[in-house]
Amino acid sequence: MITATPRPVAPTHTPDAARPAAFRVRPARAGDAAALLRLSEPFVRSGALRERPVHVYAARAADFLVAETPDGTLQGCLGLRVHAGPEHLDPQRPAPEHGGAAAGVLYNFCVSRQRQGSGLGARLLGAALAAARAQSLGALFTATTGSGRLFLRHGFVPARPGLAPRAWVCTLDPRRGARVLARAL
Repeated sequence: MITATPRPVAPTHTPDAARPAAFRVRPARAGDAAALLRLSEPFVRSGALRERPVHVYAARAADFLVAETPDGTLQGCLGLRVHAGPEHLDPQRPAPEHGGAAAGVLYNFCVSRQRQGSGLGARLLGAALAAARAQSLGALFTATTGSGRLFLRHGFVPARPGLAPRAWVCTLDPRRGARVLARAL
């Protein structure tokens, strides 16, 4: 039998700018609207996001969490919109698993191309999950035209649209082919 002592693995160096720890996740402000629009534009062009005018970002700034570099540049964002309880659900469908409590919808999730794969998206999603729990939401929903891998790794599962808040489901464009994912909280 031959044994060998493993060689120490040389640490890989990740530049500080690429490390998620170099970012601060904070609530967005109305003054971030133009930066949110710029961050979202590549995703709109690719068809992954719907186009929203800057005034919508300003009006809904309170929905957003942003990832900001020390110099103030936004590198990622994620909206969390709260929908009230059962009155927003389709009365013709069975009660959702979250008991009809208020539910949240995650939307406009984007991370700048140069920061993708750095863990920044996972940090934003974790912050959104914490915010949803702090608001005692029963469930979170999202729609994705992509693989949804990050959501699936964080406990989301495919869901019937009828389980989601009706006001949000009515805004989904069936031509986009988005899948609805959900997670009970």
